[in-house]
Amino acid sequence: MCTGKCSRCIGIILFPLALCAIVSNILLYFPNGQVLQLSEITDLVWFFHGILGAGILAILPAFMMLGAGGAGCCANRCGMLLSVFLSLLGLAGGVYCAVFSSMGLIGGPLCDTGDGEYIYPFRNNTLEYNYLFNQTTWSICKEPENIILWNIVLFSILLAIGAIEAVLCFIQVANGLIGFICGTCMRKKTNILGM
Repeated sequence: MCTGKCSRCIGIILFPLALCAIVSNILLYFPNGQVLQLSEITDLVWFFHGILGAGILAILPAFMMLGAGGAGCCANRCGMLLSVFLSLLGLAGGVYCAVFSSMGLIGGPLCDTGDGEYIYPFRNNTLEYNYLFNQTTWSICKEPENIILWNIVLFSILLAIGAIEAVLCFIQVANGLIGFICGTCMRKKTNILGM
């Protein structure tokens, strides 16, 4: 088993996930492609859970994982230990993203219900009457157009990315500890006489 190769694979997977999280979070600022006033954008977007949590906090350990899983079988124990600490940071970022994405899905978007005032029409509803399970209530939001679908898709993407990154970083914590204790690679034993 080579913990360095495992570390490298996880690092490679984290890069596109982090990029998708950053793009998804940025798109939440422009519902349906429109530029709105700052006060008309859903409040949970301002926690930067995709940009900071699943983005930057995932890219940092990804770089370290690539370095710790570099070519060769040098027992890079220091790099593996550092990847453990950064993976814990990435794990926290993934959980942070997943939690705020869940809250965004449950609470619903900020929208104009037709009177020109932006409110959260779906907050404080029980799960039984939640808008996610009752698509007929979506017509409450008049502006921005398709805001509910926009929020559901993007918050769902961020929730999935955050959860996947948290799992990958947790795997890397275990992998990094094994690599730190045992070394990054098991070398094949070669016979001195060439037999």
